[in-house]
Amino acid sequence: MKVKALTGNEAVAEAMRQINPDVVAAYPITPQTELMHKFTEFVADGLVDTEMILVESEHSALSATVGASAAGARAMTATSSQGLALMWEILYIAAGLRLPIVMAVINRALSAPINIHGDHSDTMGARDSGWIQIFSENSQEAYDNTIIAVRIAEHPEILLPVMVTMDGFIISHTMERVEVLDDEVVKSFIGEYNPKYKLLDVKNPVTFGPLDLQDYYFEHKRAQAEAMENAYKLIREIDEEYYKISGRKYAYVEPYEIDDAETVLISLGSTAGTIKDVVDELRLRGMKVGALKIRVYRPFPRDEVKEYLSNASVVGVMDRSIAFGSVCGPVCLDVKAVLQGTKMANLPVVNYIYGLGGRDISPKDIEKIFFELEKVKITGEVPNLPRYVGVRGEEDYVGEKKGFKIKN
Repeated sequence: MKVKALTGNEAVAEAMRQINPDVVAAYPITPQTELMHKFTEFVADGLVDTEMILVESEHSALSATVGASAAGARAMTATSSQGLALMWEILYIAAGLRLPIVMAVINRALSAPINIHGDHSDTMGARDSGWIQIFSENSQEAYDNTIIAVRIAEHPEILLPVMVTMDGFIISHTMERVEVLDDEVVKSFIGEYNPKYKLLDVKNPVTFGPLDLQDYYFEHKRAQAEAMENAYKLIREIDEEYYKISGRKYAYVEPYEIDDAETVLISLGSTAGTIKDVVDELRLRGMKVGALKIRVYRPFPRDEVKEYLSNASVVGVMDRSIAFGSVCGPVCLDVKAVLQGTKMANLPVVNYIYGLGGRDISPKDIEKIFFELEKVKITGEVPNLPRYVGVRGEEDYVGEKKGFKIKN
């Protein structure tokens, strides 16, 4: 194992080099461009055997990846923001055809107005498209998750495409210390890809994507849902196998100082690291606070969320996207849904929308959120709608203006 200084994009490109996929199709888009630029260098230098397809759009990138995967190739791609939006039609086709494609999504805000910085609006828009979604807190996780994703996608009881995401610029362009496995270790872990059904197997001809009307369409979608349920059961086993070769232990969620926590803040992606620092500081002041990072967002880790919230008195949920017209953000919707029908159905849950378009979320912002959650715990007054963090004109989104303060 080697230690390298890598950006998030470089870390994923390095993982792809070790995976050595048969086919990669891609189109450049900020902030993903650096990733594929690095990987095409590997192709040009002869460090991989990959057939690199440079296409004219992201729609074509995923279309080519779908064709390659259906033909029996191990296929990968990457995109961001409007690129993912342009892939929309093909996202559902890749999932419906049960193709084990792995795609890196470098999270970026959706237009309009045009913005090149990170939030989760792109990935959240695709959350119900049938793709498994894994979020990365840092460059190390982005590297590890990419390798793990290949095993998840290609498991014969899953066979679903996987998105591995990381926050644009905050992770994709930030250089960090990354522990890189030996090439042979990765090769052994992922194994050879030999799908049971492939278009180019002329001795065993198959049809992909035929007309599927009311006689069988429902059954195929039910089988797709069952595959996602299988993923929920099997990802744990694959994570355990990866732990044995890397020494890095992953799970659906990562609890932090949660055993005695009365106030818990839930998040995805890079913000989880900042929250952990704030938790450490507030616990030094005597506050019983904790954090819960969701790593695997689809399938949603329902049992783990219920387990780790079982002793909480109040919960905050951080959403880096808006579910327009809904009562709260997408992550909050899922959290509230899994609590229904349990003894925690009346647990106060407060939604915080933050960081849209790459707006910074500071430790001070998160500290204020914890303070407001403490107020909710004491008063029982739960906001009905999301709270917007760091928006002009809404600086007093916590209870301090009414004289409520936490003693240092």
